[in-house]
Amino acid sequence: MIPLPVRPTISLGEILLYSFIAFTLALILTRPFFNFLLRYKLGKKLRVQAVDGGSASVFLTYHQSKAGTPTMGGILIWGSILLTVLVSRILSLTGIVEHSLLQRGQVYIPLAVMVGLGLLGAIDDYLNIREIGKNKGLNALPKLGLLVLMTLLAASWFYFRLEYQSIHIPFGKFIGITSGEVNLGLFYIPFFVFVVIGTANAVNVTDGLDGLAGGLLAIAFGCFGLIAYISGLFVLAAFCGVVAGALAAFLWHNVPPALFFMGDTGSLALGGTLAVMAFMINQVLVLPLLGFVFVLEMLSVIIQLTSKKCFKRKIFRSAPFHHHLEALNWGESKVTMRLWIAGVFFAFLGALIAIYA
Repeated sequence: MIPLPVRPTISLGEILLYSFIAFTLALILTRPFFNFLLRYKLGKKLRVQAVDGGSASVFLTYHQSKAGTPTMGGILIWGSILLTVLVSRILSLTGIVEHSLLQRGQVYIPLAVMVGLGLLGAIDDYLNIREIGKNKGLNALPKLGLLVLMTLLAASWFYFRLEYQSIHIPFGKFIGITSGEVNLGLFYIPFFVFVVIGTANAVNVTDGLDGLAGGLLAIAFGCFGLIAYISGLFVLAAFCGVVAGALAAFLWHNVPPALFFMGDTGSLALGGTLAVMAFMINQVLVLPLLGFVFVLEMLSVIIQLTSKKCFKRKIFRSAPFHHHLEALNWGESKVTMRLWIAGVFFAFLGALIAIYA
């Protein structure tokens, strides 16, 4: 485990308290936030084009009734997280608790990535709602460029300030890696950028059914919190608990039928933050297990696009994978619940590997 600059001990009771505060704040803020979305008509525009460029017939068949549902709910999630961090600071200054969540060595970077990607997603969501831009939202090239710029800044902080250069290899000693780690050197920076952007986009792709991405994110952050706590990274464990708490409150109103959607402002922010947490805990190679369904969804899109381009045929009835399952007439709730079950299983497996490997 790579030592972080600040590793204060936060008790399990404080971790649970902060998680509960995030959950409560998000619930309290839901109604005024929802009214704000309605007042300014920030409703989702249904896409009419599939990821492969064809007609999104499957999506429209099952989701036509969702047109106009308020979106940008991600602001509620990471806004509640920011407020919880602020509350923890106030509690610390008044002596009610010993340590706040605002620790430079462990929380600044996840918070910065979350807010940065969240604002980028919010701009994209807003332009999409107002149907501004060539593709009704941020064009692909500027959006990718901003993603790369933000993740490059975070990667540079990891490499030059925190001096992260190695990644942990589970069971490394059994394959001849005696230290259990591989030093990537300067290659650590592009690797970091690739993983963070890939994870953010994978979560974005998965966010297509009511409750699906939110539930899977809560599972993944919960498991990373457990890994961090056992590893002695108590502030990171508390931060993961806070994110899971805010997501749980969001899910309260996002399960079918959803009151509102998280939008890009939620999926990009939380997907990127999930990847950053994997790097901070130095368990990036178990990230594909903790986010197994995210990987599956992204692969389904890649496979579908490749097959259409190279072989002029589709592998799935629709992509991402959750829409393929919908096309098999599983029903939205059944697809969501079954993918949650798969997410729990693989996340538990990943946690075991991280703890015992």
